[in-house]
Amino acid sequence: MAKPIVAVVGRPNVGKSTLFNKIIGKRLSIVDDTPGVTRDRIYGDAEWQGRQLMLVDTGGIEPKTDDIILSSMRSQAQLAIDTASVIIFVTDLKSGVTAADMDVAAMLQKSGKPIVLCVNKCDKIGETPIEFYEFYNLGLGDPIAVSSVHGHGTGDLLDAVMSHIDDSEFEETDEDIVNVAVIGKPNAGKSSLINNIAGEERSIVSNIAGTTRDAIDTKVTRNGVNYNFIDTAGLRRKSKIEEKIEKYSVLRAKMAIERADVCVIMIDGVDGFTEQDSKVAGLALEEGKACIIAVNKWDAVDKDGTTMDAYRKKLMVDFSFMPYAPIVFISAKTGQRVDRLFDLIKYVNEQNTMRISTGMLNDILAEATARVQPPTDKGKRLKIYYMTQASTKPPTFVCFCNKAELFHFSYQRYLENQIRSTFGLEGTPVRFVIRERGEK
Repeated sequence: MAKPIVAVVGRPNVGKSTLFNKIIGKRLSIVDDTPGVTRDRIYGDAEWQGRQLMLVDTGGIEPKTDDIILSSMRSQAQLAIDTASVIIFVTDLKSGVTAADMDVAAMLQKSGKPIVLCVNKCDKIGETPIEFYEFYNLGLGDPIAVSSVHGHGTGDLLDAVMSHIDDSEFEETDEDIVNVAVIGKPNAGKSSLINNIAGEERSIVSNIAGTTRDAIDTKVTRNGVNYNFIDTAGLRRKSKIEEKIEKYSVLRAKMAIERADVCVIMIDGVDGFTEQDSKVAGLALEEGKACIIAVNKWDAVDKDGTTMDAYRKKLMVDFSFMPYAPIVFISAKTGQRVDRLFDLIKYVNEQNTMRISTGMLNDILAEATARVQPPTDKGKRLKIYYMTQASTKPPTFVCFCNKAELFHFSYQRYLENQIRSTFGLEGTPVRFVIRERGEK
C-alpha cells in the first residue's frame, strides 16, 4: 500500500534532522550544528496511532541565495514539497521569526499543501514562553511547540499531521487489480513497454537516460484481468546521480515497488546485465515482491539458435540471489512476447498469493526430514515440530522447533526447495520465521 509523504522543511539549523530522527525512531539523518549538513532528501518510514507514513527530511531552504549548494538544497526541498501530502514547517523558538522564515512560509503557501507549523527548541516544560506567540505572524494557523531533542510535543505534531491525511486516498480500492511496477536502470525501455501495452504515448519516451522522473500509472485489461502498470524512473548508480532530481527518482521507484504486487525487472538486452540491475532487483527482493526478469530490445540483439539459451544461463548466474524469477525475452518496440509477459505476470501474482494448508506443509516436512536428517551441534539435534503458513505476499512459513540456533540457513534452503518442488511458487520469494516451542 502507498504511504502518504510528509516533508520536513525549514531554513537551515532549526533542528529538522533531529525532529526527523525522533519521529522515525532511529538516527538516520546526520545531526550537526553546522547549517547545511543535510543536503539531499533522506526518507524513513514512521507510524503514528497505527497509521503508516513516509517522512522526508530536506536540506535547509535559503530562499534568496546565489550559493550553488544552497540553491540545489532549495530545489531538493521544492521537489519534496511538490509530492508531499502534508508539510511540517520547522522554525526555531530561540531565533524567533526571521525574514527567511517569512520567505519560506510564502513559498509553502504557494504550494497549496496543508502546512503544520512546528516551533522547535521549546525545551522547557511549563508555561509557553511569550516568544512562541510571535510565530502566529507567519499566517499558518496555530503553531505547535516541540522539543525535537526531548520529544515534547511530537505527539501533538503528528496528530495535526494525520488530521490532514485521508487514508482512503492511499488504500488499494480495487482488490481485483494486479499492480505491476516496471523497474530497471535508465533507458532500458520501461516507458516504451508501457506505451506498447497501453497502445498510446502514455509516457515520455526518449533516448536520453532519466526522462521519466515520476511514477506513472496506466490501467489496462487483458484476457479479463485488470492490471495497473506503474512506470518508474530508472535507478542509476549513485556515482552517476549528479542532477539532484535523480535522487528523488530513487524514492519514487522505491514507493512504486511498495505499491506493486509484481515487479518487472527490465534488462537492456543490448547492454546486458550490470551491477545496477542487481541493485534494482534487490529493492524488489527486500519488499518480498513477485518478480519477472524481462530482457528488452531482443529484436536488436544479434543472435543465432543458441543465443537465447546462453543468455538465459548467464542471467541465472547473475541473478543467483533470486533463482525463482522467470526470464522472458521481449521487444517493447515490436511487441514481441508481450503476451507471454502478461501470462507470467498473472502466474507469478497467483504464486505470490498462494496459501498452503498446514496439513500439506507438515506432510512435506515429515518427508523432507526423513530424507535428510536435521542438523546437530554438540550432540543436540534440531527437532522441527510443525510448520504453518503465516501470510502471503510473499508466502511466509513459521517453523516451530526445539532450538532456533540449530536451524541452519542451509536447512531452511533445503526445506524451501522441497516446498517449491511440490507447489511451484515460481516468481516469488519465500520467507521462513523460526520459533522455539513456547515462544510467541
